[in-house]
Amino acid sequence: MEKINALPGSDDILREELTNGITVLARPNFESPSIVIRGYLPCGSILDPADQSGLAIFLSYCLMRGTAKRDFYQIYEQIESAGASLSFSASTHHILFSARALTEDLPMLLDLIAEVLRFPEFPPNQIEQVRSQLLAGLAIRAQNTQEMAEITFDKALFGDHPYARDDDGTPESIQSITRQDMQRFHQKYFGPEGMVLCIVGGIDSTEAVAKVRDAFELWEKNPNPLPGFTDLPPVSNSEETRKIHVEIPEKSQMDLIVGCTGPNRKSPHYLAAKLGNCILGQFGMMGRIGKVVRDDNGLAYYAGSNLAALPLSGAWEITAGINPQNAEKALRLIRSELKQFIGLPVLPSELDDVQSYFIGRLPLDMESNAGVAYYLLNLERYQLGLDYYREYEGFIRAVTADQILETARTFIDPDRLIIVTAGTSVG
Repeated sequence: MEKINALPGSDDILREELTNGITVLARPNFESPSIVIRGYLPCGSILDPADQSGLAIFLSYCLMRGTAKRDFYQIYEQIESAGASLSFSASTHHILFSARALTEDLPMLLDLIAEVLRFPEFPPNQIEQVRSQLLAGLAIRAQNTQEMAEITFDKALFGDHPYARDDDGTPESIQSITRQDMQRFHQKYFGPEGMVLCIVGGIDSTEAVAKVRDAFELWEKNPNPLPGFTDLPPVSNSEETRKIHVEIPEKSQMDLIVGCTGPNRKSPHYLAAKLGNCILGQFGMMGRIGKVVRDDNGLAYYAGSNLAALPLSGAWEITAGINPQNAEKALRLIRSELKQFIGLPVLPSELDDVQSYFIGRLPLDMESNAGVAYYLLNLERYQLGLDYYREYEGFIRAVTADQILETARTFIDPDRLIIVTAGTSVG
């Protein structure tokens, strides 16, 4: 038997567009008796009305609570009797679904996904159960210093852009959402056009696509065109450093976020920023930031950096969990480290280490069907091309220290930062 390449490519990924606009990507793994499905519809919380943040997420949790054919209990009995799993969620740009089953149960799972997406009933009693769960989660979140710092940072960074909205919603917005609001969102934005579905596992790719066609061929295109987001306001850094504090009483830990805009996922700066960020605050024990703030000076419980590259913009954040008394000292060290990061190229040894790390991690991430399905979905989401992962090592090795320095200087200005703290003030 011919050995399958560890990394998927155009010779073992079948990509087919159905007549109603659904894109299917399939890759076989005949050593597995099961299949994994991952997919999305191109409508997420960015489409929430301004006064109803959390609508897409709320709706996604209600999709499996009943359809025109089956109630909540019948849906879950169908899934559990097959030892399968199916879940729906929402992100900024997508309604997401993920499923797993034995290969023989693929038709059942696809029919169920199609039923849930096409004919959700949003039963009022189930909506109220989900609402109660969401409100309880928001109450817990309000006491979480890390999450409240992140929400506040996004609002400050993105301003009038929809990315500034709280995807999870607020108690007020969740309370205001009705069954009719969910029905309107579903009618307006759900449809096969732009939907992507990936199948990986013990089935021939051609057969997998045929089964998707059988399950979804009757779903007609939605006559309502999805927004193109071309008229959204641009995102840029603040003209000066802004400090914002969120007071949460009786907390021993304060969370600190220091950051600015970053590249979007399709930016030519993305890979250089990704490698540079790893050196700055992820590699090893959270990179340079972790070493200076936590290890050398003992000022933080954790400290590192994160690059959030979204389709329309991005955020570059340094985060730390600190004793409130150490806030100013930690901030000074972070700003000093950022000045060094935009002042000198990273060391050759640092660059070589993170390049080896990213190249070595990719095949490990794809050891499972779920891992491969996740990465196939990203191929389509960002239009990377079917051979992107085969060429990935070359892309990573091509990033230079000078490119990382140029990218850092493009986005990071230590004198124009958003600085957010959440916790209990000192004194």
